[in-house]
Amino acid sequence: MWGELAPPTAPQERLCQLTGKGYASGMRGDRIEVLVDTGNGVRGFEIVASRSGRRVEVTTSRSMIEVAEVTRTGQPVRTARFLASRVVAIVEHPAADGGPAARGDA
Repeated sequence: MWGELAPPTAPQERLCQLTGKGYASGMRGDRIEVLVDTGNGVRGFEIVASRSGRRVEVTTSRSMIEVAEVTRTGQPVRTARFLASRVVAIVEHPAADGGPAARGDA
């Protein structure tokens, strides 16, 4: 009884993918666009998961917003930091499930 686990249902599998545990290997194409007030206008910065298996994570603290491209093991490859008071918007563009970017056809 205790040694057997029931297979996860579809909503549980989706939840695992959303939380980053057991995510699909085809994360290539995920990107986050950060719009920052520069004083003379708004400038956009884009952080992209450039290889298969990488993902983009956003960490928000009191005064900083950090956007990082990380590997499957969680090692940061690229990091961008922005002052939270200057950030106008953060726009997430996830790769389409099964689309050309997720399959590696891009």
